[in-house]
Amino acid sequence: MKQLARMARWCLSFGYLVTTVVAQTPAQAARRYVAAHKTELLERFTGFLKIPNVAADPDGLRRNADLLISELKKRGVDAQLLTAAGSPPVVYGKVDVPGAKRTIVFYAHYDGQPVTPSEWTVTAPFKPLVKNLNGEPRIWARGAGDDKSAIFAQLAAFDALRSAGIPLHANVRFVWDGEEEAGSPHLEAILDTHRNLIAGDVWLICDGPSDQSGKQSIVFGARGDSHLEITVYGPSHGLHSGHYGNWAPNPAMMLAQLLAGMKDQSGHVLVPHFYDGIVPLSTTEKKALANAPVNDPMLIKAFALGHTEGAGAHLLELINLPALNVTGVSAGHTGEHATNTIPATAVASIDLRLVVGSDWRKQQQRIVDYIRSRGYLVVDTDPSNDTLLTHPYVAKVVRDQASYNAVRTPMDLPIAQEVISAVRSARGDVVALPTMGGSLPLESIERAANTRTIIVPIANYDDNQHAADENLRLQNLWDAIETMAALMEIN
Repeated sequence: MKQLARMARWCLSFGYLVTTVVAQTPAQAARRYVAAHKTELLERFTGFLKIPNVAADPDGLRRNADLLISELKKRGVDAQLLTAAGSPPVVYGKVDVPGAKRTIVFYAHYDGQPVTPSEWTVTAPFKPLVKNLNGEPRIWARGAGDDKSAIFAQLAAFDALRSAGIPLHANVRFVWDGEEEAGSPHLEAILDTHRNLIAGDVWLICDGPSDQSGKQSIVFGARGDSHLEITVYGPSHGLHSGHYGNWAPNPAMMLAQLLAGMKDQSGHVLVPHFYDGIVPLSTTEKKALANAPVNDPMLIKAFALGHTEGAGAHLLELINLPALNVTGVSAGHTGEHATNTIPATAVASIDLRLVVGSDWRKQQQRIVDYIRSRGYLVVDTDPSNDTLLTHPYVAKVVRDQASYNAVRTPMDLPIAQEVISAVRSARGDVVALPTMGGSLPLESIERAANTRTIIVPIANYDDNQHAADENLRLQNLWDAIETMAALMEIN
């Protein structure tokens, strides 16, 4: 009898063990998988980061795409490259689940911002290096945070679920863009051509930094993006500032005055009608903002800001408004290259961020109308000498056509609530926000795929996104694998 009792206890214990293993959540499975394979995962991620991924190196972009196709096929995923003339390929993967009622599409991008190697102080852009910062390991390389980490996390999450024997319940699609950093000008055409492949109930956009508080965020929209380049003219060539100063107009000063009139000291845009048409936030969205962490004091200290714009409004409030930013100004020379010269031209690059209800074409036209109101003849090609002689003020304005409007998914949709629940199951408390400050081609995606988009960013906010010394906090990568695993399990 004692032997039978021991056997019964052993069977019960074994049964409990089996139940525990089988009943593990996707996030738990991912956590165990990472713990068992962390060294291997880091080596593979490092190898991925070594491949150059900037537009100036199309061979590098193709190497990235070919690697990703290979990685998908290794996992038994039906994979192919979706192409358009003049564009890096979109990497596409398809996993069908018999009887699935839903299709979840995971989007990320494998291209990165341009690099100026001389500006990188920790390591070269494509020589990944792991080192500690404030006691935490990070990896430095172009694309580490934006956005190869998201692709890698999706692949690792897929591996973790398969390793744990956890089946998918929804069809899964992977769409990895190769020109997001250039505004994805070919993405909509590619998606249009392959509508039968890319349809889904929701596209999960895995890009961007998570909340500055360190908590996982879920964002339901992104601002639109548009650009203008403004050139104003002085003399036909540089003139000696002593001989001709106070007489020949200085285009650098003219441009400074023109730009200064576009905003007041609080940052409010003075261009007429700039805020027209904005769709107000819903009650649910306003509540989400009210519940979100206020990170402003920490950010003010981190960025050494003596003041902020917005007349005291918080950052999260202000990114729900359209913005006008001067991203670059060029005229003459400075520093050791400075000369006593009145420059011939002055150029400014203008970045317009849009919210739902503001159209990029109208915003561009409003800037042009403002410039005209200041007495300028506005042209779109280099003016002739006759034009310059017959008009006191001439501005060439080049409008970027690779622009897109803002998109915002209602936070109370059933699929939105399911995404929130899935992420909470992995990360606990999350920060839900109506809009992120950055821009993504959500409008093109929603139009081509007839779908909704929700952003699940994974990078640390201080990853030097788009700048030198880009980096990723490694814990963000391990957390992202858990998050992606939970999202792959949405029914």
